[in-house]
Amino acid sequence: MPAPLRILLPLAALLFLCALSSAATPADAADKPGIHDPRIGYHTATPRDPFSLLLQQLRAGQRQLRTDSEQDLLESLLETLRIPASSQMLVFSATSFQTGLISVRNPRALYFNEDTYVGYVPGGRLEIVSVDPQIGSVFHLLDRWAPGQIPRSERSERCMNCHAPRKTGAIPLLLVESMIPSPTGGGEKSYRGEVDGHSIPHPDRMGGWVVTGAPQDYPHQGNAIIKTADRTSQRIPVEPGSLFDWNHYPVRTSDVLAHLLHEHQVGFINRCTSAAYKARTLGTQTPGPETQRLAADLVRYLLFTDEAPLPQGGVPGDPSFKAAFLSSRRPTKDGASLKDLDLQTHLLRHRCSYMIYSQSFTGLPRPLKQTVYILLDRALREPGRDSAHLPLAERAAIRTILRETVTDLPQGWGTAPMAAR
Repeated sequence: MPAPLRILLPLAALLFLCALSSAATPADAADKPGIHDPRIGYHTATPRDPFSLLLQQLRAGQRQLRTDSEQDLLESLLETLRIPASSQMLVFSATSFQTGLISVRNPRALYFNEDTYVGYVPGGRLEIVSVDPQIGSVFHLLDRWAPGQIPRSERSERCMNCHAPRKTGAIPLLLVESMIPSPTGGGEKSYRGEVDGHSIPHPDRMGGWVVTGAPQDYPHQGNAIIKTADRTSQRIPVEPGSLFDWNHYPVRTSDVLAHLLHEHQVGFINRCTSAAYKARTLGTQTPGPETQRLAADLVRYLLFTDEAPLPQGGVPGDPSFKAAFLSSRRPTKDGASLKDLDLQTHLLRHRCSYMIYSQSFTGLPRPLKQTVYILLDRALREPGRDSAHLPLAERAAIRTILRETVTDLPQGWGTAPMAAR
């Protein structure tokens, strides 16, 4: 054999073995769950979440933010992302990575719409979680404010320690905790564990949060700290604004309705993200039993099947926040929408989540989303386990709203005769 050929053959074999070792196989991917799975592409795909798109516009000089002050930057960012300042919720339990800054005297503020969440601590860094339709929640951190400068932004890896741990499959999830803190912000008493969504009993919610606008007899764990002396713990009520300065925030509310809608949305986004990640790793375009199971869980949440009823008398809701929330409603020709509020016995008048329009739902893998639509049609047509709580008139109204406002329903969806109870 000629010498050059003897050299080339071992080299070719070596390259072949290297290619085999570097290729992503199903077994390799199984060892790299969630955001580490190359089939998901969390770290390699170009993110298309609202904040990443805004960053592109800022860098291209197509958009501007005001930077005269820390609060000016915050308000400008909220306006640009179309997040109402009235969605503000204040939390004084030190559950962010900025724990050294957060306390009952310097609460962290959260603001949200359906696809983007902004965290703000006076004197700290802005935190943004923005939902990409393919890879889920993307976590961003901005440098501290400096006069006249747009802060540098980075995708945060440190957030993954809590938001995408391996014990939950390394799927990027949103977190809402209910933990009554000490005066310095450290957790003293925790409620509800790692559960989220609208099924959580109201008395277990909002520990460590400032709550305004709630009726006096509304049960929750907010507006309180725990002091410990001589091994005895005492719950101390804290009037909103008594230990911190409202002037450090855009508005003087941390409204109970914002808390309730935020809880629902977090539960929805987390369920969609988890289902999407699992569906994408199935590697099939033909819905099977697992796709059916994932879709059924989403339908149950969409229809508020397990919603904890509001306490007697309901909740009023801050007028400014209600107006901002309703400003993006998608009405039918008769004026009904999924965002219409009830607030007497349950959150929404038409109990099918408006989050069906959100990035977390519209970006679901097609086989999963189409299965959700099929099961949703069946649940609205024939009352069963997931829709027995909905009267016939409400089911009919939901079908009409969906037919007129959702653009990718399967052909013939929602046209079969409906069955009464």
